[in-house]
Amino acid sequence: MTQNIQKPKIQIIAILFCLIILHGTPAFAQEQKKPNVLFILVDDYGWKDVGVYGSSFYETPNIDRLAKNGIKFNNAYTASPVCSPTRASIMTGKYPSKIYNTDWFGAPQPWNYNNHWTKDKPLIPADYSPNMALKEFTLAEAFKDAGYKTFFAGKWHLGENEEYWPEKQGFDINIGGNDKGAPNTGKKYFSPYDNPQMKNGPEGEYLPYRLAQETATFIDENKENPFFAYLSFYSVHTPLMTTEELELKYLRKRSKMNLTDEFEPEYANMNRTTQAHAVYAGMVEAMDTAVGMVLESLEKNNLLENTIIVFFSDNGGLSTAEGSPTSNLPLRAGKGWLYEGGIRVPLIISWKDHIRKGTESNVPVISIDFYPTLIELAGLSKSFKGNGEMDGVSLEPILLGTNEKIPREALFWHYPHYGNQGGNPGSVIQEDGWKLTYFYEDERIELYNLNIDLGEKNNMALAETKKAAYLKDKLMIWLKDTKAAFPTSNIR
Repeated sequence: MTQNIQKPKIQIIAILFCLIILHGTPAFAQEQKKPNVLFILVDDYGWKDVGVYGSSFYETPNIDRLAKNGIKFNNAYTASPVCSPTRASIMTGKYPSKIYNTDWFGAPQPWNYNNHWTKDKPLIPADYSPNMALKEFTLAEAFKDAGYKTFFAGKWHLGENEEYWPEKQGFDINIGGNDKGAPNTGKKYFSPYDNPQMKNGPEGEYLPYRLAQETATFIDENKENPFFAYLSFYSVHTPLMTTEELELKYLRKRSKMNLTDEFEPEYANMNRTTQAHAVYAGMVEAMDTAVGMVLESLEKNNLLENTIIVFFSDNGGLSTAEGSPTSNLPLRAGKGWLYEGGIRVPLIISWKDHIRKGTESNVPVISIDFYPTLIELAGLSKSFKGNGEMDGVSLEPILLGTNEKIPREALFWHYPHYGNQGGNPGSVIQEDGWKLTYFYEDERIELYNLNIDLGEKNNMALAETKKAAYLKDKLMIWLKDTKAAFPTSNIR
C-alpha cells in the first residue's frame, strides 16, 4: 500500500526534474524580486551625533540597531560642507563642481553679493547654478526607468521653482519637497506647516513623525512592488524646535550628567565642544523615533530581507553658528567648513542576509558613491542608461565582503564660497589619509595627516613640502578637469 502511494509522487518529481533540464527553470522560480531601496537622509547631522559613533548625550536606539544589522562607515564624507551640493551629488553621482551646484541654493551669487553679508569679504564668491539640471538622469529616474515606484518625503532644496522639484526629477510622489531649505513657514516644525507640497496635519503634529508616517504608508501600499523611497528629513536643521516633553527630558539628563555649554575659538567664530543642547537632543531623538517608525513598517511587511537601507547626513553638525547646537569633536569645526567636522558624517548601510552584519569599514567613501552602488546592488547596472561620466564608485565589494578596496586614489572637495557658519572658500584633496586644503583668500595651504591627527591641529605643510606640492598639483589638475568655477578678487 505504501509503495502504491509513493510511486506516483516519485514519477511526478522525475517529470518535473526532466522539464527543468529540458526547458530551464520554471518562470516562477526564475523570477527574483528586485530589492527595494530606502534612503534616509538627515539634515545637518554630525558624525558624533549617533550613539554608535560615540555620543553619550543623544539617544538613538533605532539608528544604533540599524548599525548592528549592517555596516558602519567611519570615514564617510559628504561632497560639500553644505546641503544642496551634497544632495545633488547623491542624485547624480557627480562632484558638485562638475555640475556647478557648489553652494546651497539661495546663497549669494557674484552679481548680487553687494546686497549680502559677503560684500566686504576679500573675495567675490564663485557663481553656481541654483538648480539641479533636468538633463541629469537622476538616481530616482534610474529606479523609475527600471519599474520601481519612487517616493520622496521631506527636504528637497534642489531647485528654485517647481520645474526642478522631485516630480520633475524622477519621483512619482512628493510629500513636502520644494525650494525650502528649512521649515520656516507656518508653525515651522509643528502643524500647520504652510507647506504647499504637504497637507497640514492635526494642530501640533511634529514634522519628523509626519514624514515617517507618510513613508510608512507608502511602504504599506507598495509592499508587493519594488520601490525607491527617499526619506529626507528637515531635521535636525534650524529652527531648533522639539516637543516640551523631549526638551524637559534632556534638560534633566544634562543636569544629571553635569554638562555645561563649552566652546573654543575657530578663527573668528566659537566652536561648541560639548553635546549639551537639550532642544537639539530632543530633535535627534524625535528623528531617531521617526526612523524606527519606518523600520517597523518594513518589518511588519516582511520586507527587511529585500530592502537596502542607507542612513546618511547631508553635511556635518552645526557647531560654530546659528545656535551652535552640537559638537563634532574630535573632528574640527562643523557645517560650512572644509575641516572634518563639516564633511565627515555618519553612514550606515543595511540589507538583511546580504550585507555583512555588525561590521565597520574604514575605507573613505563619499556621497557620489551612492548612485553606482545602489544601481549595482539592485541589479540594474546591465540595463542602466547611464548619467554621463559619474565620479562615484560602487561600494558593493565592501558591502558584500569580497574586497575592502575600491578603485579610487583620492577624494576631492571644491567650495568656492563663504559659509554662513564661518568657513572660507577653498578646495581639498585627501589621499591615503593626507588632507590638503587650499584657501583662496590668501593662497594658504594646510596639510594634515588624518591617520595621526584627526582633529587637524598640526599643519604639516612646511614640514612635508614634497607631499604638499604633490597633492596641490593633483588638486589643481582635478579642478581644471572638472571646469570648476572660482571666486574672484573683491578689490574696488
